[in-house]
Amino acid sequence: MAKELVTDELWEVIEPLLPEEPPKPQGGRPRIEDRTALTGILFVLKSGIPWEMLCPRRWAAALG
Repeated sequence: MAKELVTDELWEVIEPLLPEEPPKPQGGRPRIEDRTALTGILFVLKSGIPWEMLCPRRWAAALG
């Protein structure tokens, strides 16, 4: 099994520091979960892979 990039312990520290999702009175694309976004960012930083090469199905909502 792969090692978690954002462990439960780390997430407990980081989650309270993140802002709440702002209201979208005119709709718009759904926001990707903060933990998922952070995991993607950490994966890109650790691996050096370009952001665009992440799995498109998983990131479709975030990338447009």
